[in-house]
Amino acid sequence: MKPKNSVLVVDDEFGVRESLKMILKSYYEIHTAADGEEALGILKERKFDLITLDLNMPGLSGIETLRELRKIDDEVPVIMITGYGTQKDEKESLKYGARDFICKPFNISQIISVIDRILGERF
Repeated sequence: MKPKNSVLVVDDEFGVRESLKMILKSYYEIHTAADGEEALGILKERKFDLITLDLNMPGLSGIETLRELRKIDDEVPVIMITGYGTQKDEKESLKYGARDFICKPFNISQIISVIDRILGERF
């Protein structure tokens, strides 16, 4: 049996983080981080097949976290997720290598479809 792809879910909102974990755990190996600093610490210890990253977080923003994580792993696909994104945020995310930009609220099939598409392109 093929091992599940590993996904790191980074979001400061507990409800969003846990909802994504519950939704995605049937399909992927899920790890979570509550903020950018925690995510960067985890990334120094192991690699992931994909990361979902909240744009608006206290401390390091999603964009700042994305810039820093590129110093650790410049190839891992990142999906930015936000409830308050602008076109400027989307452009900046894509500039730093985000593969997609999803606005909250999103539905289950949308997030799974985007993750599957990106992982399918990678593997």
